Amino acid sequence: MTWVVLVCAAMITVGAALAIVRAERGPSMLDRTIALDITVTAVIAAFALYAASQRRADVVPVLVVLSLVGFVGSVTIARFAAVEPEGEGRVRTREEVAAEEAARREAEEAELRPAAEPEEHHGGGAEGEVR
Repeated sequence: MTWVVLVCAAMITVGAALAIVRAERGPSMLDRTIALDITVTAVIAAFALYAASQRRADVVPVLVVLSLVGFVGSVTIARFAAVEPEGEGRVRTREEVAAEEAARREAEEAELRPAAEPEEHHGGGAEGEVR
């Protein structure tokens, strides 16, 4: 039984560590939210593993509270993400930021360039004149 508990504890630890890495890297708010949900789930699983291995029933209220906290946090973030205008709350990738920056610089350079000189017209009818 001891080796089963150790293997389960190792798997929970690896899962929580990978979720924390995902929360740190992102790139979007929803990716971080899911990673933090997985971390809360790993904590709940660790408490449940402890309760099962030690045969303690007094940990069950802690499990219920942690589950409710995780659920309420997920629903709250989902509600905020649902009411934000399209593209507002989204974290852009580096490529998107670079493309927007290049487009902005190009537009600024186009404004600063002198307008092309109009072609000189020597003689003849006026432009658009009907004869």
